[in-house]
Amino acid sequence: MAAARDARGPAQDGNKTAQEQRLLWNQENVRDVAESVGVPSLGDEALRTLSQDVEYRIGQVLVEALRYMRLAKRTTMTVQDVSQALRVLDVEPLYGYDSTRPLRYGEANLGSQALFYIEDEEMEFEKLINSALPKIPRDASFTRHWLAVDGVQPASTSNPTTAESRSQDLLPKGLGANPALAALSGQDNPNFKPAVKHVVSQELILYFEKIQAALMDESPDVEVQRLREAALESVSSEPSIHQLVPYFVNFISTQVTHHLDDTFVLRQMMQLTNALINNDNLFLAPYASPLCAPVLTCMLGRKIGSEVGTAALKEQYQLRELAASLVGQIARKYSDSNKILRPKLVRTCLKSFLNPSVPPAVWFGAIHGLISAGGVDVVKILLLKNLKEFDASMLTPLQQKNDPLSSHETRAIVGAIMKAIQLVVDDDTAMTDGMNGYSSENEASQIKAYLGDIVGDKVVQLGDHKVFRAILDAKNFS
Repeated sequence: MAAARDARGPAQDGNKTAQEQRLLWNQENVRDVAESVGVPSLGDEALRTLSQDVEYRIGQVLVEALRYMRLAKRTTMTVQDVSQALRVLDVEPLYGYDSTRPLRYGEANLGSQALFYIEDEEMEFEKLINSALPKIPRDASFTRHWLAVDGVQPASTSNPTTAESRSQDLLPKGLGANPALAALSGQDNPNFKPAVKHVVSQELILYFEKIQAALMDESPDVEVQRLREAALESVSSEPSIHQLVPYFVNFISTQVTHHLDDTFVLRQMMQLTNALINNDNLFLAPYASPLCAPVLTCMLGRKIGSEVGTAALKEQYQLRELAASLVGQIARKYSDSNKILRPKLVRTCLKSFLNPSVPPAVWFGAIHGLISAGGVDVVKILLLKNLKEFDASMLTPLQQKNDPLSSHETRAIVGAIMKAIQLVVDDDTAMTDGMNGYSSENEASQIKAYLGDIVGDKVVQLGDHKVFRAILDAKNFS
């Protein structure tokens, strides 16, 4: 046993000596790093263990870097190979070393230890100062625009159209494609991006001009009226005018913006909008929000038309009712592709309905907008539950003015509210057996307390138990 131990002892010492000789990493470097981080005394065993771990980690990095080098079909390892290897091994990569060519290392002797450094490229000063200066690049400019509004890309000059996106694939790539980079690189003829315009055939241009001329003609002649009706009928049924859709939308928006004092132009623009919506061959989903802007202007505008009097007010109210019906069509037809379109329209109408500083005509348009865009549920939740406050703070002061114009406005607003109540009654009737029954004083008092004095008296005068029950059921609707 003793002989065996003696034989085993020298062998172990020999293996230990061999392992010490196989270490390639200088242990003094580990000691220097330890002293730099505040560990002045490092034991020999810990120093050897750390040196072995450093060798192992460096070997891992080199193996991964060689793998990237071979995958790139190269025989020279670059800095990018080492950075990728460090990133794969979940180690923070080196910063400050970025080169597409191999680095040249120089060696300097510092006492008994070799020091390696990266050699800087030497350039002749005379050659540098005599070389041609690069061309001055163009000044940078910044602007901002909406990339998308409610999930729809607006048709602006900053956003490329589909045709422009396809044309960009044909443009030259590389340094010459950027004018600033081309100037810095010294190129005399940098490539510039050509302006791509929307190409429309002459027939469509002529068609668009004829539609414009027919709609804007205010002549009372019968032939002119027939031509106007034919133009609207053509827009609502023509399948080949999809290229003119952005031009029609822009035309409607421009005319409404610049002719708020002309009810004829506003009505023609609303009829043109109706014709576009009714054309099943056109894809108007991306233009739902741009179309809503002029329609909401005609429905909720503070001042529409320049004439005064009962006849002019009646014409204005008819225009607002037409615009409200268009809001309902847009909300129903395009709410599937634009989920926030209907809530946004309802919110806009409710805000105008509860605003005491706007003219009564705006309240009329807001009520019809809530009916058209929101439907029965919005009438039950938002309109009827705010009627008492509306009756007390806005409708009653309007009725107390006692002039013909205010009386006409009051009747129109009450009529719009009664239309909303009739919508609730029709919805409630579909779920009942049609029995009318009788009304009581208790129900009448509840109706007045819920709807307010003016609207409540109007409903009570009907004496219809079915209407009473529908309103009281809507009171508890949530």
